[in-house]
Amino acid sequence: MLWFILYIASLITSLVSAANAEEGVASQYGRDSGSRVACGGKLEEGALTAAHRTLPCGTRVRVTNKSNGQSVTVTINDRGPFVGGRVIDLTPAAANAIRMGGLARVRLSRE
Repeated sequence: MLWFILYIASLITSLVSAANAEEGVASQYGRDSGSRVACGGKLEEGALTAAHRTLPCGTRVRVTNKSNGQSVTVTINDRGPFVGGRVIDLTPAAANAIRMGGLARVRLSRE
């Protein structure tokens, strides 16, 4: 019986982890997309912030570049990306932190 409880607990842990993780393509955006952010305020290209379609404003997300293992924690403060197949838009500072050139395959996990 104990093995069954442990098995169920491990399944639940796996499901919760999967729900908090996302993979896809990241892009970089800056003032050319506008100077205001959806959550209020101005776009600060030097800040570690990002745009995501559905995560609430203020959510902290660890973004890991799958090609080099570099990661950075960003705060969601805008909506986007509005290009199919992309999961997050990073400010130039956040993109530089993970040594991303142009587009990159990334893994997102909530902090």
